[in-house]
Amino acid sequence: MDNLVNRITIDNNICNGKPIIRGKRITVQTILEFLSAGDSKEEILNQYPSLVSEDIDACLRYAAILMSHQYSTRLIA
Repeated sequence: MDNLVNRITIDNNICNGKPIIRGKRITVQTILEFLSAGDSKEEILNQYPSLVSEDIDACLRYAAILMSHQYSTRLIA
């Protein structure tokens, strides 16, 4: 968890407060979208040379933690 805290940050002044990687203007969402589109870690790292493999792992872990929470939906009129 410490590794995650050091890699994924939220700053209201960067990317409208979305979770970002190590204070950079690269959002966790961006990395997850690349992965879901089928891009490999290597392709992402080539696209973003300031990232390291552990940053991508942290994005995946962050998403897994968010999905482990209980959510409920309700209709709002």
